[in-house]
Amino acid sequence: MKKKLLSLIFVMVMIASLLAACGKADDETAADDKNTADEGKVLNIWCWNDEFQSRVKDFYPGYEHNDSTGEGKIGDITVKWVITPNENNAYQNALDAALLDQKNKAADDNVDIFLIEADYALKYTDSDYTMDVKKVGLTDADMSEQYQYTKDIVTANGKIKGSTWQATPGLFVYRRSIANEVLGTDDPAEVQKKLADWNKFNAVAADMKASGYTMLAGYDDSYRTFSNNVSGPWVQGGKVVVDDNIMRWVDQTKEFTDKGYNKKTTLWAPEWAAEQGPEGTTFGFFYSTWGINFTLLDNSLADAKAAKEVGNGIYGDWAVCQGPESYYWGGTWICAATGTDNVSAIKDIMLKLTCDKAIMKKITEVTQDYTNHKAAMNELANSDFQSDFLGGQNHIALFAEAAPKIDMSNISPYDQGCNEEFQGAFKDYFDGNVSKEEALQNFYTNIKVKYPELTTN
Repeated sequence: MKKKLLSLIFVMVMIASLLAACGKADDETAADDKNTADEGKVLNIWCWNDEFQSRVKDFYPGYEHNDSTGEGKIGDITVKWVITPNENNAYQNALDAALLDQKNKAADDNVDIFLIEADYALKYTDSDYTMDVKKVGLTDADMSEQYQYTKDIVTANGKIKGSTWQATPGLFVYRRSIANEVLGTDDPAEVQKKLADWNKFNAVAADMKASGYTMLAGYDDSYRTFSNNVSGPWVQGGKVVVDDNIMRWVDQTKEFTDKGYNKKTTLWAPEWAAEQGPEGTTFGFFYSTWGINFTLLDNSLADAKAAKEVGNGIYGDWAVCQGPESYYWGGTWICAATGTDNVSAIKDIMLKLTCDKAIMKKITEVTQDYTNHKAAMNELANSDFQSDFLGGQNHIALFAEAAPKIDMSNISPYDQGCNEEFQGAFKDYFDGNVSKEEALQNFYTNIKVKYPELTTN
């Protein structure tokens, strides 16, 4: 109850700040400049895992990391990492409390940088707790090669409030060996022809079942392809609106479950991860950039301690194609917290890790993550770049084709909560415990608990 109350207070405070901001003239930007100085000796970075820490360690020039203390140094500045896992909303709860207390702490204890995800980006960017990147020092020219959607998602009242090193278009990743057995080819172009729309996708699912395989592992695997192609946001005029396209996901998933086209698993469950390993019998997964080179790769190995190479599990037995529909999934943005005393350091981190062509290209070459620089990615897309994990395929070319199509016009501050509660409520329907109508009503009930300010009818 205390966590929910704290989160509600934070949202109410941000709404109040938004209303106040509406009355500001363009030159009245006191909230953006408030308490910002450039003399801090401690840079506090808040995040939910060590992904950004690894980007800084491996690619930010001059950063020195102390493995024994977990801290780092950038010149004379000590870098402290405050990492709180996402489970049960713990990261947001801790961050909300820290931002609400920002004025009451010593400067070296304040939040300087914090990271946000796509599903709840607007919660923070539509507030005075994040700085306009132009106030940090980034220019339109600096960010000119970033994909437009990555700027749109963190834009509030005409101000860009964050910057990211990655773009996250999604693809369908499949087992080459299963494709050869069932479809007669593992060539991505030919497989794509067989999966080009949902009717064809469903037909292949039937073929997979007949051959002893499942098309997908679980209930949630295709969710983002539907939720990212809705006609309107989750919340419209204060009312929760369930889009027809999300109900199409419900109907498809129920059909796949009843016909045995999936394994009845859920995202991140051990059984779901096992389907991506050597003993798995699932044909494919919907994954965006980060999922392929981090989650799927690790899950595919027979020996996690051995080299990540062909011969270890099913490393190399994967390929990607566009699939039946374009979509994106996730992404992480760097925000400068209002009140930071390390503006110059934050500017340089943003410039180097989200705008520098050479660094962005190197990140992709080393990690195979898809980075947020059009020119760098197009160079790799048109080169002989290959992924051993994907059987020698240049998957960057497909990502480069998909990224410009991403549309963020239907996002809302409530996306994470609505997505999680909807998937959770309908799991009971897929399991056969409730009717479709009961699952929908349970969703409405649960979302009202999470967001009391919303209506559902």
